[in-house]
Amino acid sequence: MKAPSHPLKVAIIGAGAAGLYATTELLRRDACARVDLFDRLPTPGGLVRSGVSPDHAARREVSAVLERMAVASGRFRYFGNVAYGRELTLDDLRRHYHATIFACGAVEDRRLGIPGEDLPGSHAATHFVGWYNAHPDQAERRFDFDCERAAVIGNGNVALDVARMMLLPIDLLRQTDIADHALDALSTSRVREVVILGRRGPAQASFTAPELLELTHLPGVAVEIDGVIPDDVPASLPASQRLRLQILHELRWRRSAPAPRRLILRFQRSAEALLGEDRVVAVRLVENRLVDDGRGGIKAEPGSTVETLEVGLVFRSIGYRASALPRLPFDDSRGVIPNQAGRVQGEDGLVQGLYVTGWIKRGPNGVIGSNRFCARETVDALMADAGSLKARPPMDLHNDLPGSLQRRGIGITDHRGWQQIDRIERERGLASGRPRRRIAARRELLAIAASGPA
Repeated sequence: MKAPSHPLKVAIIGAGAAGLYATTELLRRDACARVDLFDRLPTPGGLVRSGVSPDHAARREVSAVLERMAVASGRFRYFGNVAYGRELTLDDLRRHYHATIFACGAVEDRRLGIPGEDLPGSHAATHFVGWYNAHPDQAERRFDFDCERAAVIGNGNVALDVARMMLLPIDLLRQTDIADHALDALSTSRVREVVILGRRGPAQASFTAPELLELTHLPGVAVEIDGVIPDDVPASLPASQRLRLQILHELRWRRSAPAPRRLILRFQRSAEALLGEDRVVAVRLVENRLVDDGRGGIKAEPGSTVETLEVGLVFRSIGYRASALPRLPFDDSRGVIPNQAGRVQGEDGLVQGLYVTGWIKRGPNGVIGSNRFCARETVDALMADAGSLKARPPMDLHNDLPGSLQRRGIGITDHRGWQQIDRIERERGLASGRPRRRIAARRELLAIAASGPA
């Protein structure tokens, strides 16, 4: 007589967009599957919560929608404040689950590798973004806005976010859910000019057209373009690239009304060094020329023109990078876990029962919605393997891993605890005329989560 098959039990590590998309896709595809979602922070959402700018709060709704879908299934549990490699081990996961999907993302920033990068006043954009979004790991950082000009090195959406947050009028920031400590610090900021530096030309910029278009509507901010924008945009270019160039062309020739603050987009400039003794006082720039990279693309090569730009604050925004995870293979050159369509690839072949999705799978690229298709591919692979996974059930399939962690004294935030945090943040916001007041301290988050049902 054939032994009964147990429902598929899956752990997902990382509760950002990638993990939430994988959760809902798996629950949709398998009507009996059960999913436990773990995150190292007390709150779910990942970069949807801590990376989206406060003035773009509507974009965070995707996280809430996915979360409601998962909870409605009745086969989903969330456990926060549980980190893989700290509270969770690979052996734990293998003993309790048929499969594990790693959706940890890429939380480290890429470095410039230039002299002066570690001077006071030089920061990673990822740290600044986490700071103004009340990320528990960044809440204690300090940023000195006692200068008139700041520079952002990088040409993506995060670079535009960083610049916008320094230039938005404080009255507008008071209407958002920006962290209280960031609101206090920015209210006394002396920054009146932000220069965004891109090493390549306007056509190769990484920011999207909607983010660029938003700059044209910043109250009290004049936008200037320092770079050659073609009068005629080639029809052969992708539509998104043509639209960016058209917007830049209009900005280049538009006469801006006098404004108290300026945003300057400078192209074909690379930072050679950050200058200063006790803190950053300037950035040394080299003007680049654009050449064919031999693969159908364009690369920047340093020219002979060098200049010095006086600044008191510098943010590097040249991308995110993932870190290796304990006992998992890692491609350091690409910053990803090697995989085939989501199946983890080890030195000796595919590793049974281990999968990846999101930035840890494909690298830090795409927007929030890109994770939907990425997760779908990974879940396709897992579902194709479901028969072999069920044929070899884990040793402790019927024992509850989260219960075991709680017995070890680990303060876990479950979904009810997160609802409690969410309710308190919204109530505090309502009392002060804001959408929510974010809680940054991990200890307070855990205390609220444990204080009672939502």
